[in-house]
Amino acid sequence: MSRKITFLTLFLWLMTVTFPVIAQQKTDTTYTFRFVPQKDMFYVPWNGNDTELARLLECIENNKATILDGKLPLLVDGYCNSQSSEVKNLATAKIRANRVKSELITRAKIKEENFITHNHATGGDFVTVRLTVPVKETAVTDAEAEARRKAETERLETEKHAEQERLAEEQRKAEEARLAAEPTVAGRRERQKAEAAAQQNTLADTPSGTKITTDYHLSLRANLLRWATLTPDLGLEWRICPSWGIAVNGSWTSWSWSDKDRRYALWEVAPEVRYYMGEKKAWYLGALFKAGQFNYKISETGKQGDLMGGGITTGYQLRLNKALTLDFNLGLGYLNADFEKYEVIDGVRVRCGNETKNWCGPINAGVTLVWKLF
Repeated sequence: MSRKITFLTLFLWLMTVTFPVIAQQKTDTTYTFRFVPQKDMFYVPWNGNDTELARLLECIENNKATILDGKLPLLVDGYCNSQSSEVKNLATAKIRANRVKSELITRAKIKEENFITHNHATGGDFVTVRLTVPVKETAVTDAEAEARRKAETERLETEKHAEQERLAEEQRKAEEARLAAEPTVAGRRERQKAEAAAQQNTLADTPSGTKITTDYHLSLRANLLRWATLTPDLGLEWRICPSWGIAVNGSWTSWSWSDKDRRYALWEVAPEVRYYMGEKKAWYLGALFKAGQFNYKISETGKQGDLMGGGITTGYQLRLNKALTLDFNLGLGYLNADFEKYEVIDGVRVRCGNETKNWCGPINAGVTLVWKLF
């Protein structure tokens, strides 16, 4: 019995000595997000990224106060080794890390200063986020905790500074090697132009879900529905900024048959102001004005006169490639037609009355091919 008591006493003494030490240990929790080789877009539903993101958001929520106070930084490491050079690998790794941080800032409501970022041109195509989450402490004084925090902060700052110096030195050496490989100034200029063109192509290949239109351009327009009715239609659109555009379309046709007894002729001009909405600037609302003249004689009585009106338009632009777009649009509003009726007797048009009509409803429709000129 005395041996059991002695053993129990020794066991309790060891627990009281070692438990505070264990309680002060910290656990590193790492979350990994996968990327498509050579791409920098962060696809959340792809390759288990959604599961990792949910775990990370839960961990951030549990330690949010400590993170926002700057006591628990999120260590973000971007990796890429699928590009053609170390400089491009580092640039892609940096973009990937920023994509992940932006997702966390948006969803978890944290700030840029809560991250410490390192980028690497090795390892693979992924980004890791690591938190050194402290286990609940039971026997640590405030002074000891403050000393540990200061030591950890100094260590992280030293590592960050060393990594920045290393990256700067690697970029400098890579630039010197590239310039040395180009024997002439003209060669260097051609190389710079090629890199700029490649960067523009990369931006053009970015998935439409994240790309926002920022170009200002002039486009040529042709309403295919009008052309299908043998009515030539052409127009211009000037995008004065990503959200606003001014368009003008004009139509003209003149047809006669049955020895000029039948007639189909008209001209129209339709200026329009548009407001483009959404992230991709594909949907729009507009205000349309329309004016023109017509001469129809499809039956025994012909109608010749003026029309004028306007209304609200809406539509959607489907981008086919860099230069071509299909514009689907519909206009609703009011039209007034003031015309005279006539008959053709022995080849002479004989007036047989006047009439005025008002119309409320669809006033314009189109499937328009848009060609970006510049």
